[in-house]
Amino acid sequence: MSASPVIELQAPRVFLTDEFFADAVGELTQRDDDLAAVVAKYGRPQLWVRDPGFPSLVYIILEQQVSLASARAAYQRLLAATKRQLTPARFLRLSDAELKAIGFSRQKTLYTRLLAEALDRGHFDLRNLHDLHDDSARKMLIALKGVGNWTADIYLLSALRRPDIWPVGDLALATAVQEVKRLGIRPSPEKLEKMSTPWRPYRAVAARLFWHAYLSKRGQNSATISL
Repeated sequence: MSASPVIELQAPRVFLTDEFFADAVGELTQRDDDLAAVVAKYGRPQLWVRDPGFPSLVYIILEQQVSLASARAAYQRLLAATKRQLTPARFLRLSDAELKAIGFSRQKTLYTRLLAEALDRGHFDLRNLHDLHDDSARKMLIALKGVGNWTADIYLLSALRRPDIWPVGDLALATAVQEVKRLGIRPSPEKLEKMSTPWRPYRAVAARLFWHAYLSKRGQNSATISL
């Protein structure tokens, strides 16, 4: 009688749903009085998400080092230029001059062209990320030119709905942590990483609560502003 094959079981992937998000907010507000105060003052934020795929990754690249309003305006112009069918092939039909008029810098034009070419030629498939754990998916993303840790983290957090992503390179998050935690200075990425331990494995939910505080304090609604 032959031995039974050994089957290696992979831990199930967990995604944020509205119910999961509500439960995680409840758990975090029980653990952290400052996060509880955010919800008490501003209410519980909605679970904002993005559709996984090329358009969302382009949008996140547009958001690199600019305001949310500027990125949104550029993205809306891009959608208009592609007749709201933003595929890699349609994107590649746009000239550099057209992309500049839309709001792309020279660097972002290069990055997004390389991304579109990789997807259009089948050298990279964003759908493959769905079956990978966070670290592996991040490594695949940052192998793309112009996609750094921040861009990868925001894609994993918003498009793939991963619950424990903590984008330490996000300045708004660092500022929000400083304000909510009443710190004297804005925490460094290293400090942010150390501070995040109590919020595991729901750090993406904690990040949304901090962003909610940051935006609400400035008169903006985190339910309608795509981060």
